[in-house]
Amino acid sequence: MIAVIDYGMGNLKSVEKGFIKAGVSVTVTNKADIIEKADAIVLPGVGAFRDCMRELSNLGLINAIVDSIKKGKPYLGICLGLQILFTESEEFGVCKGLDIFNGRVPRFPHNGLKVPHMGWNEVKIKRDNPLLQGVTDKSFLYFVHSFYVAPEDSSIVSTTTDYGIEFTSMVHRGNIFATQFHPEKSQAIGLRILKNFGDIVNRRQKSNPI
Repeated sequence: MIAVIDYGMGNLKSVEKGFIKAGVSVTVTNKADIIEKADAIVLPGVGAFRDCMRELSNLGLINAIVDSIKKGKPYLGICLGLQILFTESEEFGVCKGLDIFNGRVPRFPHNGLKVPHMGWNEVKIKRDNPLLQGVTDKSFLYFVHSFYVAPEDSSIVSTTTDYGIEFTSMVHRGNIFATQFHPEKSQAIGLRILKNFGDIVNRRQKSNPI
């Protein structure tokens, strides 16, 4: 079972429909016990970093998420679900994240481009990532964000994208996969990414049942 976490800020209907179109069954939940029993978790999100962390805390979900990651369950973070993996965000003052990865989440600099960065943009593949199987280098995916992640460890960076600066648009380490772009809004390529995640979960379940 793949649990899609509902904390009141995710683009849940689009994410759920995206997985269904990709042939992957998911369960939308805001219950810690269901997340703990899940084979994998998906954390989508749009909006403010601080609000995201507050709502996850209010619902008692932070420990369930962190424990699931530490147990090796596949994790897919989308947009805010990527950003909260890092140490802290600079949005509306410093706010602490889950600190799974060392790094910060700064705002795009004032460089004459519109912020938020919104629309289709090119994704450059830097390192192999099973989530990108069947996805060609420099594919276009859909973005909506004003902040980006700045990892201290470059080895986790799977893809980058240019928007005035070159920023990290996808990370991967072990069981953790996270994207700044929205695969559920990225048509056929995005659906391929969601299907790949489902396949990763299925393979892990067959080889190492939880």
